[in-house]
Amino acid sequence: MHWQLSATQAARRIRDGMISSEDLVRACLDRIIETDPDIMAWAHLVPEQALDQARAMDRIRQTGKPLGVLHGVPVGIKDIFDTADMPTERGSPIYRGRQPDTDAVVISKLKEAGAVILGKTHTTEVAFLHPTVTGNPHNFDHTPGGSSSGSAAAVAAGHVALAIGSQTNGSTIRPASFCGIYGFKPTRGVISRTGCLQTSRSLDQVGVFARTLEDAALLADVLAGYDPYDPGSYVEPKPAMLSGARAEPPVEPDIAWLELPFADRLDASSVEGFEELISTLGDRVERLPAPKSFEAAVQSHKIVHEYEIWHHLKADFEAGWDHVSDTLKPTLERAQTLSKGQYEDALAMLAGTQDYFEQFFLDYDAVLAPSSAGEAPLRSTGTGDPVFCTIWTFAGLPALSLPLLTGAAGLPIGVQLIGLAQGDDRLLRTANWLQQYLENSSDEGMPT
Repeated sequence: MHWQLSATQAARRIRDGMISSEDLVRACLDRIIETDPDIMAWAHLVPEQALDQARAMDRIRQTGKPLGVLHGVPVGIKDIFDTADMPTERGSPIYRGRQPDTDAVVISKLKEAGAVILGKTHTTEVAFLHPTVTGNPHNFDHTPGGSSSGSAAAVAAGHVALAIGSQTNGSTIRPASFCGIYGFKPTRGVISRTGCLQTSRSLDQVGVFARTLEDAALLADVLAGYDPYDPGSYVEPKPAMLSGARAEPPVEPDIAWLELPFADRLDASSVEGFEELISTLGDRVERLPAPKSFEAAVQSHKIVHEYEIWHHLKADFEAGWDHVSDTLKPTLERAQTLSKGQYEDALAMLAGTQDYFEQFFLDYDAVLAPSSAGEAPLRSTGTGDPVFCTIWTFAGLPALSLPLLTGAAGLPIGVQLIGLAQGDDRLLRTANWLQQYLENSSDEGMPT
């Protein structure tokens, strides 16, 4: 079935005339009609608009004009990215009916690459704490994670091969883990945030979801680039991520496992799975104590996040306070008590954490870590603990969740790899090596 194709396969078949974009989009829409009443991944679906885009992409191919690398491939967009042709409501009644005049930079890049925008996926309230309506495709009673809930669920359910999300703490990596797909958050500054809801100028980062490593790298390549209007963007050349995902390392990589101070939050299935994984990798993994500063870094991340979300969105929160959830209100009230001095101290910790990792990765190709605390918890309990993503997000490092483990309840558990800032291609190369290594070791037993 067309909806089962990876984005790389679909784009190739469209270019070769083996399938049409219209046929692919129709297959995805049929899949959504079949499964989304239970999953509820989509906040705004635009079937006729998407089919019009698909037919336009097919006409372009038929006339022999240049084709983009995602020509005719449907994509889902987290509902915090501005779209000029559909609402962007940010998961909050405060923004109900909000219709931007222009596209976010990432939307423009998708359109330039020939992608078909299928619609907007559900996000938690202002991409933060309060859960959305979306369920996990593996078990609807469980959360898909947050805040990029709908994007992860849509990819896992086969609605689209690709979707865009974001990460300020664990909002790409954790949903990917819970939904059993690839989640990739490139280095902070690789992808523009212009036109994306700003919850934290210092921490917000764009992430991607896919069902294959190649697709995640391809989408990140499409979105990457310098943006002078984003203060976090940088002018230097960007990593060639798809090339990295397809490359073989010149030597076997050196991987570190850090004994994190919050490791006691990991559930029993994950502990067992990671022990087996580390055993399988043998001398390629070195166990190391984590710096004592990591606990302070987690607290500093919280201070930066809360201080900035209040200051960035203060006017909106004050005007719409009655529409703010009871989940979020205590956090915003606490944020108002934070002093500028506390905030500046936390930013100093951020700079120190970045410096630490700059030196750390002189000796290691990647850090191996959990993507989440375990399997997806019940939706009634929230979107899950993001702490296993916090340090790497704080430092702006590239991070990738691979769907490699399964928990006791039969739900997926992701394995996270973290790399050097601006070393995204090297990280993806290490991930490719890891997958091949584990496939070759399967006769000896894979971790489950």
